[in-house]
Amino acid sequence: MSERLDTLGMWDAMLGLPEQIEASMAAIGDISGLPDPSSIDHVLLLGMGDSGFGGDVAAASARPFSSLPIVVYSGYLPPSWVGARSLVIAISASGRTEETLESLEAAVEAGASLVSVTNDGDLASLTRAAGGPVLPVVGNAPMPRAALGALAVPPMLALEQMGLFPGARVWIGDAVDQLKARRDEFASEASPARALARRIGRTMPIIYGGGAIGATAAKRWKVAVNHNVKAPAFWAPMPELCHNELVGWGQHGDVTRQVFTQIQLRHSTEHPQTARRFSYVEEKTLEVMHDVVQVEAGGDGPVAELFDLVFTGDITSLEMAASEGLDPGPLPVVDDLKNWLDG
Repeated sequence: MSERLDTLGMWDAMLGLPEQIEASMAAIGDISGLPDPSSIDHVLLLGMGDSGFGGDVAAASARPFSSLPIVVYSGYLPPSWVGARSLVIAISASGRTEETLESLEAAVEAGASLVSVTNDGDLASLTRAAGGPVLPVVGNAPMPRAALGALAVPPMLALEQMGLFPGARVWIGDAVDQLKARRDEFASEASPARALARRIGRTMPIIYGGGAIGATAAKRWKVAVNHNVKAPAFWAPMPELCHNELVGWGQHGDVTRQVFTQIQLRHSTEHPQTARRFSYVEEKTLEVMHDVVQVEAGGDGPVAELFDLVFTGDITSLEMAASEGLDPGPLPVVDDLKNWLDG
């Protein structure tokens, strides 16, 4: 293979996910300043973009174990129900994300308990001033999307300490084991990520995932293709897509079969009816797709399966970029938008 174009070192950073997760667990011991769980009615995770996706992973992992609702929110103002019995965990790699900061300021005014996941910026200052703990984002990832472990693990450990995610460290450790095994596969000549990138080719991936694990991973796949390949991609959750999107494949098959590759993300904790729906959707859409591909999660437990699906999507997107000679790191249109907003 010719040398990859990778000015920011995204390949090494994203392949280092298992070590990043381990480093995050090692950096966070007993967390002081967390509220008494009996004083909390719900948990709100704040974040935008890739930092916000760390909240998505934490929430999808913890919800099956939590006795309290866990909600993820992206935007300028938090829901109106945030108040004195809310725990708000704000995630921002830079500590300067304006939407997250504005939401956190509103949460402070509402009397919520705070935790932030960041190393710097106004987010850390605001949280400390309100008496909440600031959890570190370990490592020096070139872009937030290469810091998933450093962004997702801290809120998971905070929830574990509050009794809302029992056994989190064990589940996360199982994920590390699976990621290392999967990485060995990616390094081989028979890399499944490279093979999948070739099957997708220059078509647009449309990713379907079932339940919290599959849907969260599908969202990440879509964003990974957007960011790393600078290409369109789409996602939808199963079974919801059976009530709407499936109907939309009834026309224009002569066009869509040249354009779209459907990727079905599968895992062991799917509801039996969801599993049946995947087969039905494949049967009804195969003729209007370039290809339909199933990707099976590996690992022991839901957290390992979630991270495994995400990892596979990340590396597949890097393989897609490499096949086109594209640099996966820089996001010039995002930089331009930020300059435009500041101007």
